[in-house]
Amino acid sequence: MKAITVRNLPAAVARTIRERSSREGISTNKAVISLLEEATGKKRPRGVAPLHHELDALAGTWSREESVEFERALREQRTIDPELWK
Repeated sequence: MKAITVRNLPAAVARTIRERSSREGISTNKAVISLLEEATGKKRPRGVAPLHHELDALAGTWSREESVEFERALREQRTIDPELWK
């Protein structure tokens, strides 16, 4: 990709970039790329467990009624019919 110019970089952000560069012994450019990758979720920071988003879109999407119906169906499935065990 071509170069990108960032204007009016806040002092705290510039400091974070310099600190990353110094701490990891990498160029300022590599520090910026690394921070952008982490911020956009394209790369995990060192020591951070991976995030899994495979089912995140489903979490919390049921209505109260759907949840109650699902729990009812599970209870029915978990009921043991004594006649089947004779």
